Amino acid sequence: MTIYQDSKRIVGTNTQRVGADAVTGGWKEVGRTTLGSAGDTIDVSSLPDKRYYMVLTTNIASGTIDARFRLGNGSVDTGSNYARRGSENGAADGTGTGNDSLLIPYAENGNTHFFGVHYFANKSNKEKLLVGNTVDEYASGSGNQPARFDNAGKWSNTSDVIDVIRNYNAQSGSFDTGSECVVLGYDPDDTHTTNFWEPLADVTLDSDASEISSGTITAKKYLWVQVYFQNASNSDDVLVRFNNDSGSNYAHRHAINYGSDTTQTSGSSIKLIDRNAAADIGRFANFFAINHSAKEKLLIAHGTEEETSGANNHPTSNECVGKWDNESSQITEIDCFTNSGNIRSGARLIVWGSN
Repeated sequence: MTIYQDSKRIVGTNTQRVGADAVTGGWKEVGRTTLGSAGDTIDVSSLPDKRYYMVLTTNIASGTIDARFRLGNGSVDTGSNYARRGSENGAADGTGTGNDSLLIPYAENGNTHFFGVHYFANKSNKEKLLVGNTVDEYASGSGNQPARFDNAGKWSNTSDVIDVIRNYNAQSGSFDTGSECVVLGYDPDDTHTTNFWEPLADVTLDSDASEISSGTITAKKYLWVQVYFQNASNSDDVLVRFNNDSGSNYAHRHAINYGSDTTQTSGSSIKLIDRNAAADIGRFANFFAINHSAKEKLLIAHGTEEETSGANNHPTSNECVGKWDNESSQITEIDCFTNSGNIRSGARLIVWGSN
């Protein structure tokens, strides 16, 4: 059965939304450690040999923390075998060589909440490469913009695969209870059907509309969202809000075409893509969110728009971190829209989630 709401097509049940057939392969949870009490290390060990890992980190700071990764095979490598490159809030890159770890972010204010999504390439006879992003709420409340960190790094080991990943703190504070590291594995030859990312919504607009909405979705701790649409006006950003909350409860940090960050506090939405093109231009955004009921909801997004059609015209790049200042309930609806104009028919919003 197909259901229409405000000119948007939504589908009633999870089976109808995403199809009844299980998907073979994909990201599978291969390890997880959640702290039951405060500490400085979160080890996920005995990992199976996978060519690629996706690592989700939720760091709840007690005091000042300096979150880092260490890797190993059999035991954690604490030697000077790491090199890194990173940027904070869109500033010039900082680098480090001969380090004993890979830096993620540093909690300048202390007692904040972090969320990171990182990827590892794990080939035994090659250096292990990392790329990822982290968002820090920085200070609670929508009146304070979040901070963002872009990270690249490598572990110089060329003889072993990774079988242990350590998230550890190098500062005077500690990771508080509930801090967590989840490791997902992927290999092209995988044939399992136990995917970590569960489809929650798949919505396509059948006609022009003011927004594209997931409708009500099952609350999950981790969310992964993709949206594509063409805007009917040339003056419209791509915006997102949650649970129909249009109050001044959002803050974000955003950069276009790798330029300087701009920030907004006490806003009514989060900007995924900045306007930079004419009407009827394709726009695509991909974002992850941490969805703890008692914490601000943190978001890491990347987006692009074609700007002008044809291979002789470059697209735009958008990077964004954002937060929704709600510490009492989880995200159960995701709405994407523009400043004022409509979204063209054919727009599509897909949501995956997992606990």
